[in-house]
Amino acid sequence: MAEDVGMLASADEPDKGLIAAYRTIPGTADEMLDAEGNTRPGWTTLISALERAGPEALAEQFARADQYLRDAGVFYRVYGAPEAAERAWPLAHLPLLIDEDEWRGIAEGVAQRAELLERVAADIYGENRLVAQGLLPAELVAASPEFLRPMVGIAPAGGRFLHFCAFDLGRGPDGRWWVLGDRTQAPSGAGFALENRVATTRALGKTYGVLNVTRLAGFFRDFRDALLNFARQDGGRVAVLSPGPHNETYYEHAYIARYLGFMLLEGEDLSVRDGRVMVRTIDGGRPVSVLWRRLDAAFTDPLELNPLSQIGTPGLVEAVRQGSVSLVNALGAGVLESRALLAFLPRIAEALGQGLTLPNIATWWCGDAAARDHVAAHFDEMVIGPALSTRLTFEDDGETALGASLDEAARAAVRARLERDGGSLVGQEAVTLSTTPVYVDGRLEPRPVSLRVFAARTADGWTVMPGGLARVGFTLDTKAIAMQQGGQAADVWVMAKGPIAQISLIPQDESAYSRVMGGVLPARAADSLFWLGRYIERAESLLRILRAYHARLAESGTPELPLLADVRAYLGGLQIEVEPAIPAGLARDIDSAVYSASQIRDRFSADGWLALNDLKKTVARFSDRVEPGDDATGAMTVLLRKLAGFAGLVYENMYRFTGWRFLEIGRRLERAMQLAWTLAWLTRADAPEGAADLAIEIGDSQITHRRRYSVRTGSRSVLDLLVLDALNPRSIAFQVARMREQIEQLPHAETGARLPATVRDVLRLDTDLRTADADALTTERLHGLAGDLAALASSLGRTYLT
Repeated sequence: MAEDVGMLASADEPDKGLIAAYRTIPGTADEMLDAEGNTRPGWTTLISALERAGPEALAEQFARADQYLRDAGVFYRVYGAPEAAERAWPLAHLPLLIDEDEWRGIAEGVAQRAELLERVAADIYGENRLVAQGLLPAELVAASPEFLRPMVGIAPAGGRFLHFCAFDLGRGPDGRWWVLGDRTQAPSGAGFALENRVATTRALGKTYGVLNVTRLAGFFRDFRDALLNFARQDGGRVAVLSPGPHNETYYEHAYIARYLGFMLLEGEDLSVRDGRVMVRTIDGGRPVSVLWRRLDAAFTDPLELNPLSQIGTPGLVEAVRQGSVSLVNALGAGVLESRALLAFLPRIAEALGQGLTLPNIATWWCGDAAARDHVAAHFDEMVIGPALSTRLTFEDDGETALGASLDEAARAAVRARLERDGGSLVGQEAVTLSTTPVYVDGRLEPRPVSLRVFAARTADGWTVMPGGLARVGFTLDTKAIAMQQGGQAADVWVMAKGPIAQISLIPQDESAYSRVMGGVLPARAADSLFWLGRYIERAESLLRILRAYHARLAESGTPELPLLADVRAYLGGLQIEVEPAIPAGLARDIDSAVYSASQIRDRFSADGWLALNDLKKTVARFSDRVEPGDDATGAMTVLLRKLAGFAGLVYENMYRFTGWRFLEIGRRLERAMQLAWTLAWLTRADAPEGAADLAIEIGDSQITHRRRYSVRTGSRSVLDLLVLDALNPRSIAFQVARMREQIEQLPHAETGARLPATVRDVLRLDTDLRTADADALTTERLHGLAGDLAALASSLGRTYLT
């Protein structure tokens, strides 16, 4: 490895193989080659490493990066797709390289712009001096759908409207960076930038070290500490507020929450009591002081904002009004994303005593007569679109178009609208984005690129992430670089001149060591863990019955065998068919388990998620290929082994605290219920021959039965072993005993001499089983036992999960 690093470091000249074949686009800036055709800093080393590796080795390296993203479950959702389209994260394997001197200028401009937007937001929801002084049209603010009237006059807790912002930049033909758009509503991409970094270093780790790439962890550490310190002042907690799993960037919400150690909440997890925001937990309400908001502001409170919202929390605005909660960013901050605002920011900055260090793309609001005349006179050179749109200038929103690209009828319609309703339109200078090289089939090709940069407020002011998210096109079409339209994402390497310190989110000061127990478990998360355990056990029970059925079918070759007909009848009552061999009901159980796990991605390990998705993919793969009989028996064995692997992974690796308890309770409860129903069926008086042996096999206790009982398998020995034997890990008594242990350790609101209801219920069950006799376990008694277990599930739900 040392020799390889030395080779990289000594590469003074770019390898002419890839560079010579690379063709920049005339009139367009390029990120690898400057205007004179010279290689920009860092690219020499990177391209030389690619050339030395060769196409085959590079394909393997890039495949490692892609495999990491698949294993980690990184995805984004495409809206409007015919199916619920979760798309694999499209990594552009070559990073965008930026020298630290150039980056310093970008960072200074971004920090200045963030503070400017803070002052604009404070004025819009405060004294309105910008409107009074003619620096900002009143109608432009009032017409914005992101301007929230209920927030006017409300000073946010801590006095700041903006805490986390993103800025989309593009390099123009002159080589300068320009701001294409501001992101202040609920900026996305920071978590994906972290995953891009991990994936890219899987492919290009040696080069990464040689180029002294600045780490990202310090940025997140400083912002995390700022939010935590702010929350401590009010005795509350920090949480990420997400719209839920159906949001396009939900993966990022879960990743950021897990990475920073924050709770991941949805609107239904919260309530407002006496003006204080509380998270519903299994132990009652707990205060939340800071919400990193990842849903649009209007949807946060159906009481005072959008009444149609089903993902918000009634009363949240009142909590903000009373100053008991701080939102990141403040409600109403989305008004700053308006495309038309770009036309006024330069003048506002000058009026406030400072010109923009990082200019934005030239924009004219057509509600102003002079600006409208300018747009009309330069119609063919303008991109014309809605004034209040928040999309980037190069994204196709269905209404934005380059004047020169319109036919005569469309041109006439736009011109007429300019005269009739100019205030609803803006004209912007047509964007020519710079290009960056992508590696395609052994060669480098230029593709348009934009850069998203992130800024966060800390105790020392604005800090800028030393890197970001580069969005790269698949083609030269600048409209096709947005994620929703097929773009790729690339890591951004900011290269320092010297070695980089290793930075971690883990505190390095041993003197500050303390063990913090607990934390809160939201009721919704507990519910998801509980049902994850239940669905996994439900799938296992079905698999064991199906495997036993197909094994006997393979032996006899006679589906009309009474025992097989009896199995089919039992499964039919559960709406499960034995043909196809992999029934839809099994796939539904696995899908439900995956869905439950998706609700708690912030609490679920990457390995567990990988194992669960592998199980889902295996079921899908088998569904079209497996034949009844011996083939199905083998398939069921494979699926049972994968289920056992997933359960073992979770059991061995998950921290033994409240969340794990609900997962464990769910598993034990469902296993006991399924076994009670199965035994009631197989030990009834008219059960066909072989039913007892089938019960022992489904209960996975053949060896134990042979060792424990010196008699032929019969109903009494089966019931004794599978219901009453507390030492048999597959028995109902064992499951109930384990549930009792976990339920007794749950928080209980009831006080006094009387035991809590859930403890009484499980204690009664445990006592009944410990004192029962196999002779008394009639079919009716087993059905009653299943009913008691169902009642315990309801009791748990009422107490903790609703």
